[in-house]
Amino acid sequence: MDVFLRILFGLFIIFIGFTIVWKTAWYQEWTGRIAFAEDKLGAGGTSSFLKIIGMLVCFVGMAVATNLIDDILTSFAGIFIRGR
Repeated sequence: MDVFLRILFGLFIIFIGFTIVWKTAWYQEWTGRIAFAEDKLGAGGTSSFLKIIGMLVCFVGMAVATNLIDDILTSFAGIFIRGR
């Protein structure tokens, strides 16, 4: 992928993650309460869970923009594939 397009795509992913963290209430209205998050994280668990997801999306966007995603995925695949 071209460097310019990769950076733009990474910034777009970061923006999506930022909106998940920033407008958590809107996403919570859209998804509803998440039973797993409410059970494991307590009161406000869905909100906290969505903020964690948003931060992970931002991390993935930074990895895409800096071209580290290839190294991360290769290392992760090496856990499951022998010979690497």
